[in-house]
Amino acid sequence: MKAYLNFFDFKQKVNYKNEVLAGFTVAMTMIPESLSFAILAGLSPLTGLYAAFMMGLITAVLGGRPGMVSGGAGATVVTLIALMQSHGVEYVFAAVALAGALQILVGVFRLGKFIRLVPQSVMYGFVNGLAIIIFMAQIQQFKITTAGGTEWLSGTALWTMLGLTLLTILIVMVFPKITKAIPASLVAIIVVFLIVLGFGIDTKTVKDIASVSGGFPSFHIPSVPFNLDTLKVIFPYSLVMGGVGLVESLLTLNVVDEITGTRGRGNKECMAQGTANIVNGFFTGMGGCAMIAQSFVNLSAGSRARLSGIIASIMILIIILFGAPIIEKVPMAALTGVMIMVAIGTFEWISLRIVNKMPRHDVIVGILVAAITVWLHNLALAVLIGVIISALVFAWESAKRIRARKYTDENGVKHYEIYGPLFFGSVRTFTDKFDIQNDPAEVIIDFKESRVTDMSAIEALSKLTERYEKAGKKLHLRHLSPDCRTLLKNAESVIDVNLIEDPEYAVMADR
Repeated sequence: MKAYLNFFDFKQKVNYKNEVLAGFTVAMTMIPESLSFAILAGLSPLTGLYAAFMMGLITAVLGGRPGMVSGGAGATVVTLIALMQSHGVEYVFAAVALAGALQILVGVFRLGKFIRLVPQSVMYGFVNGLAIIIFMAQIQQFKITTAGGTEWLSGTALWTMLGLTLLTILIVMVFPKITKAIPASLVAIIVVFLIVLGFGIDTKTVKDIASVSGGFPSFHIPSVPFNLDTLKVIFPYSLVMGGVGLVESLLTLNVVDEITGTRGRGNKECMAQGTANIVNGFFTGMGGCAMIAQSFVNLSAGSRARLSGIIASIMILIIILFGAPIIEKVPMAALTGVMIMVAIGTFEWISLRIVNKMPRHDVIVGILVAAITVWLHNLALAVLIGVIISALVFAWESAKRIRARKYTDENGVKHYEIYGPLFFGSVRTFTDKFDIQNDPAEVIIDFKESRVTDMSAIEALSKLTERYEKAGKKLHLRHLSPDCRTLLKNAESVIDVNLIEDPEYAVMADR
């Protein structure tokens, strides 16, 4: 059944059956991940489930990308582990709330657009790194906690876990060939659950991770001193958490955009993420951001609207309140198999097929971003390094492209027609193109096919003018674009260049 559903400014064509089933599936895959990340950070398991509920619900309703799922993500929780160990959970709640406020400011000042600066090679590295992390996290499910620590499963327990996981993968792969009316991942979870329950198979379940039973999250003001000293403690953690959360959310938004062929709203998503984290801070949640794995589960189940995210969040709350005895019996093998298939689907296999057709520096950047993502689990650092390297490569390549066409007209005036941008990376090559000693008394530099872009370029023009003046010659600039002329005019107090009138370009006269 299809109908139109309008949430605020989004009018969406909704397939209610797909949305409901996708919501159930997302809830099943989000619970063990949220529990695992909360335990990893030394937090209460319910803190992770509350984050999954509040992040998912608020961003589904207010976010800028229908179909994207948010929850208690590991990328953000990892940034708070040190704060948890040094100052305790109350400071964590305060830091989460402050991170949310910073994220809202990013949305208000419309800074989300800068995600466009992330090149495709960095996107490939980000997605592939996350796919590897998701897969490696599932391998950890083949371990069990004992009195002596953590050890690998062995014997019957290992083969049972492995067999059920493979059965789940097989169902996810085969079931879509039978019908796509029901999400294959949900069918796999139900089938494996019923097999384990019906045959009384002894295997690892959700309860082996932690209890999922609790009450409704209650309002709670973080018990921290409201003074400058507290701000000094939590601000660095809030800044890192907010940045990591937005980077992962906006990159996930871009990936979902590509899959759905539609365009989300980055700044709106920033404000939704911030609102959700503020609520988390005051309702004992560990905060979070967009979750690419669950987003892929959601999209592969046929969801394209907000409804599935809302249903998934409400399902998590119902499970916390009433459904824990059933959900705690779900085999971890079923959830592990689903997430392995998500990891396989998340990996950009096309990046391997076209690796020999990509520029070498793009290949290196993609591998580096993936490696940092996997090694450090620091998405923000990986993306930042990738963007910086890509920008430096671009600057280097652009610097090599500046060139000059030279000729002398009938009046004995020598012209230099410049092609390519003049900026910090190209000023040396630009300066070397002029023959000051042998040039005539009057020289014109034509910027019709070029741009003066920064202070280094302006300084280069100033020094070039001085050198021509010392040689007793006159240098003029022609065809500067309006933005270039503005740069020069603003720098009049520190440089001296000559601009000449042109019939096509209204520029300043000689000074």
